[in-house]
Amino acid sequence: MNYFAPEAFAAANKANMEAVQKMIAGVQSRAERLAALNMNIVRAVLEDSAASAKTLLEVKQPQDLAKLQQELAQPVVDKFVDYSRSVYEIATEGQQELTKLVEANIADVNKAVTQAIEQAEKSAPKGSEPLFAGMKQAIAAANDAYAEFTKLVKQATEALEANLNAAQKAAVPAPAPKKAAAKKDAAA
Repeated sequence: MNYFAPEAFAAANKANMEAVQKMIAGVQSRAERLAALNMNIVRAVLEDSAASAKTLLEVKQPQDLAKLQQELAQPVVDKFVDYSRSVYEIATEGQQELTKLVEANIADVNKAVTQAIEQAEKSAPKGSEPLFAGMKQAIAAANDAYAEFTKLVKQATEALEANLNAAQKAAVPAPAPKKAAAKKDAAA
């Protein structure tokens, strides 16, 4: 009584290899994007540092130094927030792609296991029904646990995104009113 045909086993192996290849391609793509992002941020930081150093050397008065420090700090904060957001987006895309891949594989495995159990149950001796009922309950429990885990991961991802949005709002101040508008108010 062979419940697992060699063709089915070969097809499952082929599907698993294709899934692994998709996963590797996705990881490679995100690694390339992250490397490019890092190179761009390093380039921008070096350029900004050189410009900041030049500007600092031109300062003549101590009070100008304090004002300049504030002006120079804000672009750094903005770049860090943008960088963090980009890294988060790359990681989120990877997590979503991996989740889809895992969910598809789990669905295929569940279908194959369920079919194998049903096939085995048809040819099993009388009295083995509790064994098959236990197997089906175990599969249902595993599926429920996976669904709960997926729900928790989604909640954690949403919380992280909310925290990033809050951090970005806190790090990037509201734009200051224009000087021309302030002069009009003073004249009135």
